[in-house]
Amino acid sequence: MPRPTDGPPRPRARVLLLAGASGSGKTTLVERLRGRHEQVTVVQLDDFYRDHTDPGLPAWGGIVDWDDPASWDVDAAEAALRRLCADGRCEVPVYDIPTSRATGHRPVTVGPGGLVVAEGLFAPELVARLRGSDVLLDAVHLRSRPAVTFVRRLARDLAGHRKPPLTLLRRGVALARQEPGLLRRWTACGTRPVTKAEVEGLVARHLDGVRA
Repeated sequence: MPRPTDGPPRPRARVLLLAGASGSGKTTLVERLRGRHEQVTVVQLDDFYRDHTDPGLPAWGGIVDWDDPASWDVDAAEAALRRLCADGRCEVPVYDIPTSRATGHRPVTVGPGGLVVAEGLFAPELVARLRGSDVLLDAVHLRSRPAVTFVRRLARDLAGHRKPPLTLLRRGVALARQEPGLLRRWTACGTRPVTKAEVEGLVARHLDGVRA
């Protein structure tokens, strides 16, 4: 007969929550991690934005405030991460930023290293929900400088035709002013400031421990 175990079963995977200001290089970093470590599974939390037709979306200057956590579905993001860690597979939305809506879903499966990097602006909103369980490995946010992220964000958004240029410029200036307070808020939520190199070291150590 199988021996009884105490408590819930250990998850198949664990989550590293990675936050950073828009333009801080989160996406570039996770793509580099995925290229170096095939065991890493990436979940882009921006895919859990609410559709522009949602009547409860917050507003800023007459447009939707996509930098407000209320524009994002934290319940769906948490459920997907927990399902992914428990079952090794889940479905996530495919969100189209120019049209501000989900256009479908795609499957995500856990790699052999059992590490899920969940990156996005709203990653800190998940810390309290996942803390205290075996699901959460760590929660970090990238150190950044508002002037640098402003330039990177504007260049990226203009190249991607995400929104009208004047809207991108106005919103970019506002975000640069808000960034120091945002970083302080994330720290209060439970994330710690790190460099990109520190994130890469954290991932490498975890995967080395899994292989050992």
